Amino acid sequence: MRTENKWSKKNALWMLLYVVLYVVMSVIVCVLGSIHPIFFVCYQITAGLLVTGVAAKAFDKIRTFGAACCLSLGMLVTFLAMQDANLWHCLPVIIIAILAEIVRLIFQYNAAGNMIAAVIMSFSTFGYYGQIWFNRDYTYECAVEEMPAGYAETLMSCSPAWAFPVVIIIGIAVAAVIYHTTKMLFRIEK
Repeated sequence: MRTENKWSKKNALWMLLYVVLYVVMSVIVCVLGSIHPIFFVCYQITAGLLVTGVAAKAFDKIRTFGAACCLSLGMLVTFLAMQDANLWHCLPVIIIAILAEIVRLIFQYNAAGNMIAAVIMSFSTFGYYGQIWFNRDYTYECAVEEMPAGYAETLMSCSPAWAFPVVIIIGIAVAAVIYHTTKMLFRIEK
C-alpha cells in the first residue's frame, strides 16, 4: 500500500474504510465496558489496544491534513445516529482531532508525529469513561438506570481517584506499543 501526501478519490475511499474501522473499534471498547465495570474503568487501555492500529494505518496511508478530522467526524456522526451527542462525548472527540492534526503538521506527517497522533486518537472514548472521575454522580445515576443491579456500586469501588492517572499512563503505553506493532506488521514507512 502506497503512502500519499495528498487527497484523492482513492484515498477518500481508504479513509472511509478507516473511519468505519475506527468507529467499530471504539464501539467495541464501549460495549466491553458494559460487560463488567473494570472494563469501563480501563476504557483507555482497551482503546489503546483496539483503536490505535486503525489510526496508525490511516495516518500512514494519508500523510496530509484531515485524516484525524475524518476519524473524529466518524465518531461524531455515530454519536448523532445513536442520539448520544452531548458535550461530554463530542468535545473530547473534537479536541483529540485538533491535537492530532496539529501534532501531525508539526512533525510534517512523519512516523514520530503519526505515532503521537495515533496515541492521541486512542482517546476516542474519553467522554464516556472520563465521567467516572469528573462527573461521578451522573455516572452513578446512569449506571443505576442502565446497568444490572450492583454494577453502579462495583463501578464506583473500582474507580478510586488514583486509578485515573494509572489508567491513562498504561493506556498511552499500550497505544505506543500497538503503534509500533502495527508498524512492524504492516511495514508502515518511516
